[in-house]
Amino acid sequence: MTKSKVAVLKTKPETVIEDYKKLMRMAEYDKYLQKGKTTILKDNISWHFPYPGANTTPWQLEAVIQCLKEDGYDDIVCVQNKTVVTNAYKGERLNKYVDIFKRYNIPVLYNFKKEDMTWVKYEPKAKMLVLDRIFPEGIMVPDYFFDKNIIHLPTMKCHIYTTTTGAMKNAFGGLLNTKRHYTHSVIHKTLVDLLAIQKEIHSGIFAVTDGTVAGNGPGPRTMRPEVKNYILASGDQVAIDAISSKMMGFDPMSLEFIREGDKVGLGNGKIENIEVLGEDISDVNFGFEVGDNGASRVGDLLWFGPLKKIQKFFFHTPLVYIFIFGSAFYHDLYWYPIKGKKIVRDFQENTEWGKLFKSYK
Repeated sequence: MTKSKVAVLKTKPETVIEDYKKLMRMAEYDKYLQKGKTTILKDNISWHFPYPGANTTPWQLEAVIQCLKEDGYDDIVCVQNKTVVTNAYKGERLNKYVDIFKRYNIPVLYNFKKEDMTWVKYEPKAKMLVLDRIFPEGIMVPDYFFDKNIIHLPTMKCHIYTTTTGAMKNAFGGLLNTKRHYTHSVIHKTLVDLLAIQKEIHSGIFAVTDGTVAGNGPGPRTMRPEVKNYILASGDQVAIDAISSKMMGFDPMSLEFIREGDKVGLGNGKIENIEVLGEDISDVNFGFEVGDNGASRVGDLLWFGPLKKIQKFFFHTPLVYIFIFGSAFYHDLYWYPIKGKKIVRDFQENTEWGKLFKSYK
């Protein structure tokens, strides 16, 4: 496989929109997205609250839309997904997306609404690592995704189950339905399968990662946001996640989803096979560590630990609602009011990125 290219730039609030456009063009995004096709924006709402580092930033979303429109990509749509712990409507409102969609006339579709799209059975051409066994009755994907471009809009952050999360993990919500929790014990191989499916059904794939504020600690929600001022873009989903992980302080090939993606030829995960354009990030190391929170400790027991053999009893039956309630209670009713709100307030009042966030309607 030839070397992949990942564009990396440092930015600041005053120039971030133009920097994003420069970044995308530096990464030659138009070589990956077909003109004349609908382009799906797949933002990342890891938490409906406006928690810094957790979600697609409004400047990331706005800049990508502006760049697409300036370069003749006029058919743009955003697709939101539903998870058991996040509310898409609340998330797009609190994270300042709604006004951006209105300003640029971007339709928003929801993959969980029957009037927007239908889920159809899909038989991948690629050999699946796990999904065909997890869903023996058939792998279901949204019919709307076929023959359309997609741009993933993740952030640089840690994740309690995958160590880091980015472009590859961003497909998790869009391409799998509300039973996606069936895959958690084999989450790394699931992400590889999803990338293989994406390469078959989409007319083009690209990723733009925001690291203006990155998430250190037990993500994707209860993190310690840190201002880093970096943005990344690439047509190789494996490579952009590898560079992002390297910058956060992790060995990319030690992460199973990157290693497996490289192994089966879906992209380059080895740093020596990736050309970084723009900034010299050879010595960049944020020194991030994942750590644990209440959710990860439960997951360690049920998805990866001694209770793994009986996980179906908990997660494939109505008992799953106990864990859904527990997660919502822990994150929304305990952690956010006690710790998260203060972090959000301090960020918005005391950082330039926070002030930029507040400037959006």
